Amino acid sequence: MNIDRQARWTDLAWIGLAFLAFIFVGFGLRDPWPADEPRFAAVALDMLRSGDWLIPRVGGDLYQDKPPLHFWLIAASLQLTGDLRSAFLLPSMIASLGTLLLVYDLGRRLHGREAGLAAALTLACCVQFVKVTRGAQIDATLVFWITLALWAFGRHLLEAPRASWVLLGGAAAGLGVIAKAVGFLALLIWPLAWLLSRRRAASGPQGVPSAGSQRPVYALLSLLAFVAMIAAWLVPMLMRVAASGDPALEAYRDELLFQQTVTRFAAAWHHLRPWYYYLVEVIPALWLPLSALLFWLWRPWREDWRNGRLATLLPLGFAVLVVLFFSLSAGKRGVYAHIALPALALAAAPHLPGLFRRAGVGRLSLVLAALLVVPGLVFVAGSMAGLPKLREWLGEVALESTLPLWLYAGASFIVWCACLRWRPLFAWPAVLACLTLTWGVGIAPQINAERSASGFVAAMLDRAPRDRELGMLGYKEQFLLYLDREVVNFGHARWREGQAESNDAARWLADDPRRVLLVPEPLLAPCFEANRRRLAGRSSDDDWYLVEGSPLAACAALGDPQRAIRYRGPRAATP
Repeated sequence: MNIDRQARWTDLAWIGLAFLAFIFVGFGLRDPWPADEPRFAAVALDMLRSGDWLIPRVGGDLYQDKPPLHFWLIAASLQLTGDLRSAFLLPSMIASLGTLLLVYDLGRRLHGREAGLAAALTLACCVQFVKVTRGAQIDATLVFWITLALWAFGRHLLEAPRASWVLLGGAAAGLGVIAKAVGFLALLIWPLAWLLSRRRAASGPQGVPSAGSQRPVYALLSLLAFVAMIAAWLVPMLMRVAASGDPALEAYRDELLFQQTVTRFAAAWHHLRPWYYYLVEVIPALWLPLSALLFWLWRPWREDWRNGRLATLLPLGFAVLVVLFFSLSAGKRGVYAHIALPALALAAAPHLPGLFRRAGVGRLSLVLAALLVVPGLVFVAGSMAGLPKLREWLGEVALESTLPLWLYAGASFIVWCACLRWRPLFAWPAVLACLTLTWGVGIAPQINAERSASGFVAAMLDRAPRDRELGMLGYKEQFLLYLDREVVNFGHARWREGQAESNDAARWLADDPRRVLLVPEPLLAPCFEANRRRLAGRSSDDDWYLVEGSPLAACAALGDPQRAIRYRGPRAATP
């Protein structure tokens, strides 16, 4: 399908504007925030400092929860930029823009320029897409790899059979696995295409799979590329573990390959949710506005089903299978199903231009936008009334200036009224842009010191004498990013081992009276209740204390001195 070059550049400009307004705004103005961002940044820092890119570590301890691809990308970004604030978010930024461009390109190839642009812009202003891609979670890059696989497989199946597309799709799915194990879901497109193509295909190029595109050899090629890409990481890692003979590395291997994949899915131990979690609690709210458009989309999709239009049914079926797959596990998080959103936007693509011309969809946009405007107006009314609860809330979130909230309330209301008067369809994206701009530029920088714990760590280090050895018990990963000296910790996420970490810390503290230990209030008992201590500050909803002196002897006796890990902070002066 030929598209005028100037028109295509116009489309790309609109997509770029949406990316800047909804996702990129505020980039580089904050540090990593819990829960995941500081951990991933700390892993990347450890990779750069140790030179070990094969076995991830955090705080010097093995990190077995995730494969390493996302950490490689952050580490590479650190090497490129030299700035943590930019580097930790850069992979997500690039991945989100890439995802939008892939959706646009495949949508316009299959359904025309207008449909491709509508699909990309709709995806760009979906709540969950904005929420995930503005952070540094693995899911932002994972969705890019899966969308790249769908783009390649889609071109092969629906445009023209080509082995290069098949190999690219398989390799992208393999990279998805190295980012997060569920990357293999992209391969579901093959059995899905086979099943759907058995139905009567509609006349025309949009509904018929390309001749020969579903030959078994193509599926085999994609599988070989998939396996080869994973093997490029997995084989060296397994060889390294086998050659080491280290029980800790063997435990790392088993935890990563089995506990965090098969067991996590089949016998989940946290994030337990009912089977209908995605259908009731995630999709209706977090997939707005696309989820609200389902009210109109189900009829044209029914016609697509009757006519066997593979170009629509293939991405729609993939989205359904993804939601079904994650619904089968007892352990669920809202972000898991996020990888289905681009496919759903592609399934809606041919019908979106017509929907956007309907008055009812314009009214829907106004209603959804009003849900974002109302909190700003409530804030203004509460401030003018001097509500005590509002002042209390502002104190809790550490917001120094409320000017951004006032500006948001005024701007969002004016924009909403303008859309009501001239173009109701634009209400949701316009007000959403007001929100992302306010948050990224006005709110996030203000609360950064509290959310990132950089302020707490700076104050704690001022209170801890530099000439005394400092240890950290039950530390939070964000602490690692701001340390200006060498410290001792006792391993990562050892809360799973009950009292063991406290015993190891007690042994370390007892071995030298000049040592100081940072302890959160919940871990003072029983080992450190009688120790001298002074408040270091508050972070992560806990008071933290600097503890000195002899701990409970029974705890120290059970401690293992080999578990103490020396870790040099990234801001420490070069010796």
